[in-house]
Amino acid sequence: MVRVQLLGLVCLLTVAPLGAEPPRFDPTQILDSYFTASRSQRDRLNGSVAQVSIDAEVPRLNKKGRLNGLRRISRLGRLTYDILRFEGDNSVKNHVIARYLSAEAQVRESGDLSMAIVPENYKFSYKGLREIAGQSVHQFELKPRAKRKGLFKGNLWIDAKNYLPLREAGRFVKNPSVFIKSVDFTRDYRMENGLAVLDRLETTVDTRVVGPAHMTVHYDDYHFEPSVLEVGQITTDNQ
Repeated sequence: MVRVQLLGLVCLLTVAPLGAEPPRFDPTQILDSYFTASRSQRDRLNGSVAQVSIDAEVPRLNKKGRLNGLRRISRLGRLTYDILRFEGDNSVKNHVIARYLSAEAQVRESGDLSMAIVPENYKFSYKGLREIAGQSVHQFELKPRAKRKGLFKGNLWIDAKNYLPLREAGRFVKNPSVFIKSVDFTRDYRMENGLAVLDRLETTVDTRVVGPAHMTVHYDDYHFEPSVLEVGQITTDNQ
């Protein structure tokens, strides 16, 4: 009986040793899954509408503004905004909010992959499994391969279940203007209809003339229409 008990104890320690290391992850496999998941949803946001609330301020000038509107992505991928209401200083509207909306539309319409989070543009360094808002995520540090407009140095958090982005944050390595000292941002995503959609964007632009300008965008109430391919308006043969 004593030999049987000792044998069982040895087997137990062999299967689950005390102080066992947590499971290790393959960063290459995680990134491959992330790239695949990102490509699969790239055009699925076409035909979507979301409510947006944009708060912006220039603290040194004591000026603020809030814009409420609709963010539309057409079935062909064109991004437009419908402004429903604005309150605050018009200089904030024209020089902070409007410039952001214009830049976002230009980037999307260009379809420029030189700013995409892909190996051609970035070096990836795995930082481990983390937890954000109760969700398990894989964290990667990103370093751009070139000092080019639209690229940033920072971090990417990938959802451990579906391999879609949960958060991107960092500082752009090239400023869009000589009047800007730095641009820092954090983009948070959430799941809607199986897609990773924007949930919150926070940006701080440090200008040389008036100091920092802060902007926070909240996205809500997403609606989706069938994509162009699904309704048969465009086929893969004539794209």
